[in-house]
Amino acid sequence: MPPRIAIILKGYPRLSETFIAQEIRALEQCGYDLCIFSLRHPYDPATHPIHAEIEARIYYLPEYVHDEIARILRAFLGACLKPGLWSALLSLLRDFRRDPTRNRLRRFAQAIVMAQEMPPSVQHYYTHFMHTPASVSYYASQINRQSWSVSAHAKDIWTIPEWELREKLASTDWVVTCTGANEKFLSSLSDDQNRVKLLYHGLDFGRFDQKHEESSMRDGSDEANRVQLVSVGRAVDKKGYEVLLAALARLPTSLYWKFVHIGGGELLGQLQQQAQELGLDGRITWLGALPQTEVLAQYRQADLFVLPSKISADGDRDGLPNVLMEAQSQNLACLSTRISGIPELIIHAETGWLVEQKNSEQLAQALEKLIGDPQLRGQLAQAGFTRVRSKFSMDRGIDTLVERLEQSLGKGRQE
Repeated sequence: MPPRIAIILKGYPRLSETFIAQEIRALEQCGYDLCIFSLRHPYDPATHPIHAEIEARIYYLPEYVHDEIARILRAFLGACLKPGLWSALLSLLRDFRRDPTRNRLRRFAQAIVMAQEMPPSVQHYYTHFMHTPASVSYYASQINRQSWSVSAHAKDIWTIPEWELREKLASTDWVVTCTGANEKFLSSLSDDQNRVKLLYHGLDFGRFDQKHEESSMRDGSDEANRVQLVSVGRAVDKKGYEVLLAALARLPTSLYWKFVHIGGGELLGQLQQQAQELGLDGRITWLGALPQTEVLAQYRQADLFVLPSKISADGDRDGLPNVLMEAQSQNLACLSTRISGIPELIIHAETGWLVEQKNSEQLAQALEKLIGDPQLRGQLAQAGFTRVRSKFSMDRGIDTLVERLEQSLGKGRQE
């Protein structure tokens, strides 16, 4: 059957966005025919198994205008026949006066191509991320006079100006977002208090079998049997890995541990250099980006998951990192920070451990405590496992998403 919903993404497929892939596949399993429009080609060398299950056709938009000028010109000529083009051009001119950047023009060019190449059967555009993907959907929806909605997450909310958030919000059918903090902020910018709704991504627990082994009793006292720490996250500023390295350097030399980092990112070289300067490189393994099956294997070998998230100077921050839910689903104790939606998942000293962001001394104290107390780790792991399974199942979020999509599809049929 022809697609009725288009999913608009910044890049596809991506190893760091398993929550999007699981959502797309769940929508297909609910009976939706989808197509995917991606602003970028994939750059990860591997994919997750779920990507092979997704059936939606993928359209890649021109990543750079100069690379596909002929395609963009053809799309523009076709779009001239669409009455919505002139409304979109006025929006572009208004936006460009406030944000006179090449990026703004690039997103409009991508929107023209998307509007022209969109299958005629599509009745609604559903977009992930409020920044550049939403800009493309915003303009394309005007060109084609089509409804659109957006799933807002973290950086995309906190690093763009409020005028842009307000105007995008006002033009959408609805918005979902993954933390209560996001929901409160976005609702304050919307003229319709019912437009924004909290929707936790959750996990498809069918893909995350429980860790069956007993929790280890390693306590850091045996050099030959070190406590295993693990973290999964891109090497970018908001993840706070430089704070974690500083904290690890504060630990007593009599405490035996090893740390595994999983993820790529532009700061990876700097972090490795910092680890070397701190004398930690012999106890750290940098595995780079891995497919989900290998990430799960690392969770199951570890004793403690650590994610020192922070708010960057430009406002960028995590929402509710899926990796924390993944780790908890494997009966793994988690140590993280009190920002964004993390306290909505982890109740301090009950279902995990939280410290203040950017505080290497406090993080070191928590690490020393949790490394040396396997019984506490086990209690936190079990409580976190129970809570994540009961409160953060993907099924709840998919039900909400389907309800909202059906509202938009029904409105389109009435019109």
